[in-house]
Amino acid sequence: MKIKLIASLLFCVSANGLMAQQKDWVNYVNTLQGTNSKHELTRGNTYPTTALPFGMHTWTPQTGRNGDGWKYQYFKDKIRGFQQAHQCSSWTRDYAVFSLMPMVDELVVDENKRETKFSHNDEIAKPNYYRVKFENNITTEISPSERGAHLRFSYPKGKKSFLVLDGYTRLSGVQIHPKENKITGWVNNGEGFRRGWKSYFVVQFDQPIKSFGTWENKKNTVNADSTTAEGLGKGAYIQFADGAKVQAKTASSYISAPQAELNLKRELGADKTLEQTKANAAAVWNKSLGKVEVEGGSKADTETFYSCFFRASLFSRKFYELNEAGKPYYFSPYDGKVHDGYMFTDTGFWDTFRAQFPLNTLVQPEMHGRYMQAMLAAYEQCGWLPSWSFPSEAGSMIGNHAISLFADAWAKGIRTFDPQKALDAYYHEAMNKGPWGPANGRDGVKEYNEMGYVPYPKYREATAKTLEYAYDDYCAYQLAKMVGNKHYMQVFEKPMYNYKHVYDAGTRFMRGKDAKGNWSPNFDPTEWGGPFTEGNAWHWQWSVFQDTEGLINLMGGDKNFTAKLDSVFSEPNKVNVGTYGGMIHEMTEMVMANMGQYAHGNQPIQHMVYLYNYANQPWKSQFHARQVMKKLYDATENGYPGDEDQGQTSSWYVLSALGFYSVTPGTGEYVLGSPAFKKITINLENGKKFIIDAPANDDGHVYIKSATLNGKPYTKNFINHADLLKGGILKLQMDAQPELKRGLQEGEKPFSLSNGNFTTFEKN
Repeated sequence: MKIKLIASLLFCVSANGLMAQQKDWVNYVNTLQGTNSKHELTRGNTYPTTALPFGMHTWTPQTGRNGDGWKYQYFKDKIRGFQQAHQCSSWTRDYAVFSLMPMVDELVVDENKRETKFSHNDEIAKPNYYRVKFENNITTEISPSERGAHLRFSYPKGKKSFLVLDGYTRLSGVQIHPKENKITGWVNNGEGFRRGWKSYFVVQFDQPIKSFGTWENKKNTVNADSTTAEGLGKGAYIQFADGAKVQAKTASSYISAPQAELNLKRELGADKTLEQTKANAAAVWNKSLGKVEVEGGSKADTETFYSCFFRASLFSRKFYELNEAGKPYYFSPYDGKVHDGYMFTDTGFWDTFRAQFPLNTLVQPEMHGRYMQAMLAAYEQCGWLPSWSFPSEAGSMIGNHAISLFADAWAKGIRTFDPQKALDAYYHEAMNKGPWGPANGRDGVKEYNEMGYVPYPKYREATAKTLEYAYDDYCAYQLAKMVGNKHYMQVFEKPMYNYKHVYDAGTRFMRGKDAKGNWSPNFDPTEWGGPFTEGNAWHWQWSVFQDTEGLINLMGGDKNFTAKLDSVFSEPNKVNVGTYGGMIHEMTEMVMANMGQYAHGNQPIQHMVYLYNYANQPWKSQFHARQVMKKLYDATENGYPGDEDQGQTSSWYVLSALGFYSVTPGTGEYVLGSPAFKKITINLENGKKFIIDAPANDDGHVYIKSATLNGKPYTKNFINHADLLKGGILKLQMDAQPELKRGLQEGEKPFSLSNGNFTTFEKN
């Protein structure tokens, strides 16, 4: 009996231990996911970010030269510094950067000569903790706060111990405070800021400074015993006692040097050791990642899910700070002034309106509500709604997708902003062309308003622009409809159907059309570029988010529509490089994926697998969603099928793994696919839980045979955001064979303008 009791107790202890371990979601994350990237082939274009969710500053090891967008590449074996970073894409330059680099034996400031070898076997990369041991036996550790980091440099015994602060590119200033064991300073690097801005930093050490000096990184000249320097690429170096173990706490501010000190004191002042910061950061991440708990998948699937969820929780970045009273305020990258309230930045809406922001509406609604306010503040400060903020407005890519965020938020009950101001701002966006890039205002606005499409070749990427403008106009119409604004309903009711003007019934493809109404000659649907953005006609055929049924009608009905969807996967994966003139990485990634013309590594086609739900073959959406998850994602350094893009490609995976996707932001609907786990619990901010329960789910059982929502039969191919917020259980009976008769009635299909099947969110 005693033996049985002991065995029982041991079992309970073991089970409790496993449960506790299971709740430690941060340990499933690999921040090296997607880091094995280069210009010709991107497997994510990520870097091993050490940060808190949506943190203002992040930290990363640096393998690339100062100013190189590929700041960390997995295949390299030398590190030259540990950076404060903000970069959201390798194709854009970073800003507000400085770095720290430890070294032994002799002082070397030149970034190319100071780089030191390491092995991935000596590297740990988690959201709350990064650690690497160099071949020279220096160990560097980093744990994050929202606006800073806690670092520790452990030098080998008996070795001279130096630390170099590099001011990165452009202007910087440093001041060494030997008696206080501290360095303060500022950097001014990056694009788009008003002249004279500064990112102020402070670095506080827990060990005495033995010797010191300043240097500059253009000619690598050193000034021993100098305590101050300002100018191009100015930096500092300090020396500690031989073989020291040094903790360094650092924080930065865009507002002032005193605010940087306040950020340091508030966020890291109580942490005597890096272990405390590490534990605090783990708790923050476990709370954030624990908003979605997955069970019943393989360890690899769980690691992929939480690694993607981590990436989906980095952007947009907080750009605000807390004053002495704890109230939010921020330096505006738009007008260069300090304002009260919230500001966010570092995202491109062309990528993120599709899944990253819809995911936030579900798991981060309070923050998302603040984001809506920040977008209107940005409009007031620079005269335009943001489209690509990095950190100010760049106007990159295409479309005017801020309105998608406003409409989607309102449809889901997030009503923290004035919809009249949002509509006025969008009207200004839609009727004018701004000074920065094609997505600042509307490229081809005159022709679009007069002819209903953007003509090609007069404007680059004209057909893609037409399609996305039409969707954005739908969002404006829908927001106006939800708030009863008849004026803007009338303004945008007609142009939201403009997608029809670039559809060629003869080829059954979207096409380029010139100002006289002639289709572009020598049409090849595999030709990239020209009237399309980073894709071809196979990819852009489906960008009618607001009216899939209207597209089905144009293409001659469900049979023709699903046959063309099938053809995306069955067509040869050949590439006509078109106006690009050569293979770009998106083309290479499509060929490598070996899924026909399906190019999941870029955004335009990512919603396509869910469109079978609109045309009486929902089971194919279930099949293909699972195939894409399984074939194109994992948690390794090769974990993505292309650019990760500020959380979008990760958010596609997170939503798809839940079993649904946001095909049409602005409707409040999610279109069903096939969940990747047996049980998923969404812990909502309102305190309720929504559970997706699919006990028979595995790689061989990907099809939904039947479903119940809170015990009642559920036959729809979509689910409303409002139903999720109520909490409850969506129980799915999964099968190895497709159910060909489920979800075929009109009321069971997701929203399209042409079927009008739409219910908006209603507050209780």
